[in-house]
Amino acid sequence: MGYDWDFATILQNWPVLWVGLKGTIVIFLVTVTLGLSGGLVVGMGRYSHLKLFRWPASTFVEVFRNTPVLVQIIWFYFAFPLLTGIEVDPFLAAVLGISLNTMAFSAEIYRAGIQSIERSQWEAGKAIGMTYAQTMRRIILPVAIKRVLPALTNRGIEVFKMSTLASVVAYVETLNQAKLIADLNFNPIESYTAVALIFFAVLYPVVQATYVLERMLRKSDM
Repeated sequence: MGYDWDFATILQNWPVLWVGLKGTIVIFLVTVTLGLSGGLVVGMGRYSHLKLFRWPASTFVEVFRNTPVLVQIIWFYFAFPLLTGIEVDPFLAAVLGISLNTMAFSAEIYRAGIQSIERSQWEAGKAIGMTYAQTMRRIILPVAIKRVLPALTNRGIEVFKMSTLASVVAYVETLNQAKLIADLNFNPIESYTAVALIFFAVLYPVVQATYVLERMLRKSDM
């Protein structure tokens, strides 16, 4: 069975996709910043020996790591306003769902990185009179973050692709705009193929740059 590919309508509607791509980039920058920075705080809480910090951090991780991001976005958009009386627009709902989920996963990455540090590093910090916080900030975290950089990079890539879930609450991003083009021109295959190509074009250079960064960091350790 033949199929007549029609990418002409995609090219004609490129400004529509461009608007969506800008929306994708905005939500990615916000969520990856909140997710990775907040994940560091939660991860340190997970590692803490104090129950005051460890238990809330552990509860947060288990809740947001073990529930679907799509459900979280929908919940923040529809249920949160009913419970609090605070209106949540599509952008905020998507940011809350994606960034909190990213915090949970990145927290475990940071925790694993901290746990991988040899005990002698802690003892060295203590021997020269550093406090726990100083040892963590000056000795442990720099090495731990360097070790988990590949995992954090992968998480960042997942966050970029996860931005398509914002379309469920009609946030204007790439997939949402592709749906609009597909509905108007009856060409869903071409529209979604265009989305895949756009994402590949954006992410491939980023991935290659991270490989270069990883090699530079390895050389600096030698």
